[in-house]
Amino acid sequence: MSDQLLAELAQAADLSIDWIDAYGQPQRVTAEAQRNLLEALGYPAQSPEQIRESLTSLVHRQHVPEDSALLLQDQHQPLALTLYPAESLYRLTDEQGNISEGRLDHDGHLPAQQQPGYYQLEIRDTQHALAVAPATCMSVQQLCGKPRIWGLTAQLYGLRRTGDGGLGDTLAVADLARHAANHGADAIGLSPVHAQFSADLRSYGPYSPSSRLFFNTLYAAPVTLLGEGRVKRAIQAAGLHSEMTRLESLELIDWPAVAASRQRLMRQLYADFCNDSGQLQERFDTFRTAGGDALQQHCCFEAIHAQRLREGASGDWRTWPEVLRSPNQGAVTRFAIEHVDELRFHAFCQWLIAHGLETAQATASGAGMGIGLIADLAVGADCAGSQAWSRQDELLPRVTVGAPPDVLNRQGQNWGVAAFSPQGLRQHGFRAYIEMLQANLAHAGGIRIDHVMGLQRLWVIPQGAESQHGAYLRYPLDDLLRLLALESHRHRALVIGEDLGTVPEGLRDKLAARNILGTRVLLFEQDDLGFVPAERWPGNALATTTTHDLPTIKGWLAGRDLEWRVRAGQRDAELLEGDHAERAGERVALRQLLERQGMVSGGDDDACLQACIEHVGRTPAPLALLPLEDACGLEQQPNLPGPGDIHPNWRRRYPLAVSELLEQPATSERLTTLDGARREAGHD
Repeated sequence: MSDQLLAELAQAADLSIDWIDAYGQPQRVTAEAQRNLLEALGYPAQSPEQIRESLTSLVHRQHVPEDSALLLQDQHQPLALTLYPAESLYRLTDEQGNISEGRLDHDGHLPAQQQPGYYQLEIRDTQHALAVAPATCMSVQQLCGKPRIWGLTAQLYGLRRTGDGGLGDTLAVADLARHAANHGADAIGLSPVHAQFSADLRSYGPYSPSSRLFFNTLYAAPVTLLGEGRVKRAIQAAGLHSEMTRLESLELIDWPAVAASRQRLMRQLYADFCNDSGQLQERFDTFRTAGGDALQQHCCFEAIHAQRLREGASGDWRTWPEVLRSPNQGAVTRFAIEHVDELRFHAFCQWLIAHGLETAQATASGAGMGIGLIADLAVGADCAGSQAWSRQDELLPRVTVGAPPDVLNRQGQNWGVAAFSPQGLRQHGFRAYIEMLQANLAHAGGIRIDHVMGLQRLWVIPQGAESQHGAYLRYPLDDLLRLLALESHRHRALVIGEDLGTVPEGLRDKLAARNILGTRVLLFEQDDLGFVPAERWPGNALATTTTHDLPTIKGWLAGRDLEWRVRAGQRDAELLEGDHAERAGERVALRQLLERQGMVSGGDDDACLQACIEHVGRTPAPLALLPLEDACGLEQQPNLPGPGDIHPNWRRRYPLAVSELLEQPATSERLTTLDGARREAGHD
């Protein structure tokens, strides 16, 4: 009886206790793991009494969809409202304040709406928020006026420009967009720009952010807003010139030193700015007002977090004194009042990075790009970070996201980030999800959703537990896709889903039906007959040579990734010879395909890379993205997933300044090849 009740509670809490593993075998989450997970989700389940109480509470909250804080309606389709009598009067107010009135039909349905957007719906003195979603996201054809385009992907931190002080910034992004557009590119995909912990100088993993609502202020280029003269004076006043020059000369990024240097510069710029009473002050005040409570809370978190670290205490808000564990506590309000200038400084930094991204996107559009910047949305935020602290009802800070055991990771994976709460999203009108999409699309023409499978389910693990003791948590996929399509239209943005790995059955079809591009990678596009010919690639996914987690093409050809896995302790050294032999067979298979398609005949690794780029360009994919590493013919990859810190993850810089990088003869030739292949594919 207890196990049956436990299973009912798990089902009501959106947990899937039965699942299929990577080997195709059915698995069931143990009763102990279910109890631990339910407890971490906030549903006590250690006794039959607790299970019944949790189940009663959950079932009660799940009834009556009209009680939801947000109603979702498909554009051009009526919406059933069963709580209200047929032909009840309603009033509808759109985002511009326009009002329309009418009656529900004889079945109690709200009539179809012709314009997508957010509305306020009033029926019988009851207010509802209403989102009317279009059927699909914006397509490449709609946004660019042509069926097939191409772009580059870049690790923002690795970009170079003269005077950057050792780290890529938004000015380098603007330079890259301008030069890439001159070669025919329509898009620039960036590594995540999410906010990190500014007081933790060693926190720089782009996929483990403090918040996905704000940006990493280290990437700001203050010169775009404050002017070159003011920035130069601040560098001199702070005594930073020699240190910035040293950091700029390094081959690998020294993140702690760069962070310390940039923060000193920001402090100096802020001190100078406070003495300015001109128009910039008014623009800053407008930015703070527009940022509202979300910006205030993030800045407050940054200030409290920094103070705790200075005092030698933990920066994890879950260990803070009780009075500081929520932004709504009176002690937090008093802290904000007592440290108003510190909060204002953090808002100033957010203002600089937001303006820099806005400028980079404007530069891309002005240079003729149809998409411009594509933002990268991480799958979660750090459980100890700003977003989890400020959105505790909508995120799950006591479980982390990962992956179950599979062929490559027999113990599973734990990514250490917090997931959304399905119940919390529904109860709060999907606020945290909507604001996250809006924040990331504010200065971009597209968005890439990392691990897009997370819109349907995520493998969640109780804090402190092994990843194999997790389970899949289900999400309201159809509602999340509706809101994604709506924000795509509101921002005129392309949507890409990273769907590599284990994908639930039917998900790719649902994504394709919504015009959400999947992801196909050359190195993975193999079947029993070898590498897949270009014409057999799907037409509803982006095409790329590689990703940041995989070897570059030249690195793959040389087996650099195999060597790194041994050096990092991820693979036994005695297996290396066999791995190289297997790779040699794959190299032969790839060259045979390229030769059959007339793209290469013999030649060295450079010729093979050139052919790989042409191959990807010839696919039916609406968008082909070429990593800057492959455009430049580099051998080393940005990130080596897995345990160990031997590999310099997220620290590699590109060899030349952006202004020179794409103009190198070999690089320019590769871009010309890709541009030509895309034009040819567009005429098929």
